[in-house]
Amino acid sequence: MRYFHNIKMRNLIYFLFFFSISWSQDLKIAFGSCGHQDKSLSILENAALKKPDYFIFLGDNIYLDTRDTSIMRKEYAKLKANSSFQKIKSATKILATWDDHDFGEDDAGKYYPLKKESKEIFLDFFEEPKNSERYKHDGIYISYLIRKKCKRIQIILLDTRTFRSNLARFSKEMSKDSIFNYDMLYIPQTNLDSTILGYEQWVWLENELQKKADVRIICSSTQFGISYNGYESWANFPKEQEKMLALLQKTKANGVFFISGDVHYAELSKMENQLTYPIYDLTASGLTQSWHFATPNKNRIAGPVMENHFGLLDFNLTRKKVSLKIIDRDNQLSINHVLDLRELKN
Repeated sequence: MRYFHNIKMRNLIYFLFFFSISWSQDLKIAFGSCGHQDKSLSILENAALKKPDYFIFLGDNIYLDTRDTSIMRKEYAKLKANSSFQKIKSATKILATWDDHDFGEDDAGKYYPLKKESKEIFLDFFEEPKNSERYKHDGIYISYLIRKKCKRIQIILLDTRTFRSNLARFSKEMSKDSIFNYDMLYIPQTNLDSTILGYEQWVWLENELQKKADVRIICSSTQFGISYNGYESWANFPKEQEKMLALLQKTKANGVFFISGDVHYAELSKMENQLTYPIYDLTASGLTQSWHFATPNKNRIAGPVMENHFGLLDFNLTRKKVSLKIIDRDNQLSINHVLDLRELKN
C-alpha cells in the first residue's frame, strides 16, 4: 500500500513540476491600433489589467494629418498626458510602428514630404534608445528577439508607409449586384516596380527571417491576409504579397503569423496559398475608432468585431500553442482562436 502511495505522490510531483514549467514559459503580447488622442483611451487600461509582457501599437496611434511639425508635437503631448496611455506605459514595455495618420496624412506613402521629421518626432515620443538601428536607416522598421527559456520569439515591426508606392485609384463604381456594395477606393497595383516595403527593407527582412526563431510575429499596419476589398491593404499590391510568401518559402521561415490594424474593426483571416503554410492575420483596429460596416473578406474565419477592442496573443510555449484573442471594451472575449504553432511549417 505504501508502495502505491509513493508512486502516486511521485506522479503528482512530476505533474506539478511540468505544469509549473508549462506556465512559466507563457508570454502575453497585447496590441492595438487606431486610437485618437482626443477620445477616451480607457481600453488601454483594460489591456493593462491583462498584465501583458508587451503592448504593440500597430499604427494610427495618434491622428496627426498635417504638414506642420509644431502641430505634430502638440498632438503627441496630448497623448503623453493621457492617463490611460500612462497606465499602459507604466504596466508594460511598449513597441510601436506607424500607419498613415501618425505617419502624416491619410493613405500617404513615400511622397509625403515630412516623413523624416515625422520619424524624428515618432522616435522621440516612444523614447527610442539612441543606439537603436532605427536611427541608422530610413523608415522605422525594426526587429526584436524575445527568449523564453529555450524558445525564441521574433517580433518584426514593418514600416508600410515610408517606401510605399502610390496606390492605384478606382475610377468606376461597382455594379449593384456586386458584393462590393460601397464605393471602391483602390484597385490592385499592376506596375511591376510598385512596392510597399522598398528595396532596403526587403533585404533587411530576408536577413531577419534567416535568424533562428521558433515563432515570428510580423506586425503590419495594414492587413496582409485578407482578400481584395477596394480599400488599403496588401491586396492592393499583389506582387508584394506574393513576394512575402515566396520569401517565407525561400528562407524556410517557420512559425510566421501576422497582426495588423487600420480598418476600425477586428477579424481573423486565414490565407491559404501554394507557396507556404496557411498565413493567419489577426486584425485589432479600434482602440477608439469604429466603422459602420465590415468589408467582404473570403479569408475571414472569425469576426468581425465592431466594438472598440484590443488584441491579445496568449502563448503556451511548452504546448506550442498561441491563443489569438480579441477583447472588447466590456472585457468580453470576442474572438478566441487557438493556433497550433506546429501548423506553421513549410
